Amino acid sequence: MKAFHAYDIRGIYNKDFNKEDAYKVGYFVPKLLNTKKILVGRDVRISSPEIFEYLSKGINDAGADVYNLGLSTTPMVYFLTAKHGFNASVMITASHNAKQYNGMKISRTNALPVGYDSGLKDLEEMMKTEKVIVSEKRGKIIEYNQKDEYINFLKKYVPDISNLKVAIDCSNGMAALLIKNLLGNAPIYLFDNLDGTFPNHEANPLVPENIVDLQKLVKKESADIGIIFDGDADRVMFTDENAKFISPDLMIAVLADYYKNETGKFLQDIRTSKAVAEYIGNRFEMNMWRVGRAYAALKLREIDGVFGGELAGHYYFRDFYYSDSGLLASLIFLDVIAEKKKQGISVSGMISKIAAYENSGEINFKLEKKKEAMEAVKKFYLNEEKPTAFYDFDGYRVEYSDWWFNIRPSNTEPYLRMLVEAKSEDLLNAKVSEITNIIKQFD
Repeated sequence: MKAFHAYDIRGIYNKDFNKEDAYKVGYFVPKLLNTKKILVGRDVRISSPEIFEYLSKGINDAGADVYNLGLSTTPMVYFLTAKHGFNASVMITASHNAKQYNGMKISRTNALPVGYDSGLKDLEEMMKTEKVIVSEKRGKIIEYNQKDEYINFLKKYVPDISNLKVAIDCSNGMAALLIKNLLGNAPIYLFDNLDGTFPNHEANPLVPENIVDLQKLVKKESADIGIIFDGDADRVMFTDENAKFISPDLMIAVLADYYKNETGKFLQDIRTSKAVAEYIGNRFEMNMWRVGRAYAALKLREIDGVFGGELAGHYYFRDFYYSDSGLLASLIFLDVIAEKKKQGISVSGMISKIAAYENSGEINFKLEKKKEAMEAVKKFYLNEEKPTAFYDFDGYRVEYSDWWFNIRPSNTEPYLRMLVEAKSEDLLNAKVSEITNIIKQFD
């Protein structure tokens, strides 16, 4: 089935997967995770009710019960999975993808992610080879409205933002379900009604055109900060008071200011700017790992890290069962920003103290010979000069004294991704051009 990926099940509904596939996922998940109780939440996409119907029928036919959370954010499912001891949960969502997509994010005990290497491959094999035999004792659907419990947990992190003017774009996605319960009507909101057709823009804040409306609002209202969520509210991104987009990895460094009275370890992905670890310094021990929640959440738990983050705008917290939450992250960041403003420091001023490099952002190359291109790039640079650091667990990250690069294959799309960072713009441009010329030999 085309919809099985490294992190989740996701694709164009009725093309890459359909209701019969959703039924089989439901039927075999209880066996995969050895449980009779499965928590299920869903986003507001038009296809989500049908997927819920057939997923639930499959779960019930396997003799297991569905605990129906109804409309929810993905982090709400993580929270309740861990808090209430569910050994399995499914969030029906396609996260940031366009309206024709949908999918399922599956978690196990303690909200640990089930990725392709940790269960989805086995699930796919069951769906292909095993027969469906309806249980003599079918399960049932149990209504499970626990929204208030999650809101009450988040309320502990709500800061005093009376000195801030905040602009928030909910992207017509699931953040709109909860945000006003936390921040009330003080912020200026955009697209804060739930609409699974995403009529204003796709719910992917990493695409520049999707943040244009927020940038206009920040400028119009002279806001101190702009905040934008993705479709299922597990990711959040920001603009400064000048409406300039902030690279999400730099915000990992801001978390260290929130946890200023703690010590321990923090986690970053292999694409993260060197500026983050340099800013945090010796306050926390840096750990670097692979891209994606299926890896990051497990790693943060393994190292018992205090917090972590990714270039894609996921932020992970030990106090949130080592999982990610866009809403929790936004509250923590607002706490830091409000405190900085009392000190006369703007958001752009705060970021300027962190950012110390010129950065290309991720550059995508669509090509078949991804592995060959990666090896050619690695061979060229390792033969040219001995690096100061070398990582090879998610593509390659090769560091030198005044620049570094990461080259890695996408886990979800047919792309080879490259990111370069350097001490000067001239050096950055030269290295981007140099690496690009090597990669293009494999078009």
